[in-house]
Amino acid sequence: MRLRVVAVGRLRPVYRAVSTIYRDRLQRYISFDEVEVREASRAGSPEVQRREEAKHVAAKIPPHGLIVALARSGTQWESVGLATRLDRWMLGGRPVALLLGGSTGLDENLLARADHRWSLGRLTLPHELARVIVLEQLYRACTVLHHEPYHKGR
Repeated sequence: MRLRVVAVGRLRPVYRAVSTIYRDRLQRYISFDEVEVREASRAGSPEVQRREEAKHVAAKIPPHGLIVALARSGTQWESVGLATRLDRWMLGGRPVALLLGGSTGLDENLLARADHRWSLGRLTLPHELARVIVLEQLYRACTVLHHEPYHKGR
């Protein structure tokens, strides 16, 4: 399985530093890459912004890939539940694309295409921090699958 995180916007240095730690750790377990697309900050409205960003995000989704969209309207997964899903995705053999929107979220058309919607919870998070959390949770899921001591949950 190949995992691709497609995210709107660039990370500022403080977020990039933490993101790199988890990205490097994650690459020990799975084939992984991270793709950033430009935020359409000069669009006339949030709807137009999301629509413009969606074109660029969609172009980065691997053909026949499983799509997981990060969205408030999604389902909250526990860390062990994410590990179980990740294991199923790996066994499925399809490439997986995790989509993270920018400051205004993801376009409805991308959400409609998604095979899964994942919510990090009801809190409002900066999209940069959400990306770091996603990478950390993916790393945690890999350590759960490999029975390593990183995850302290029950």
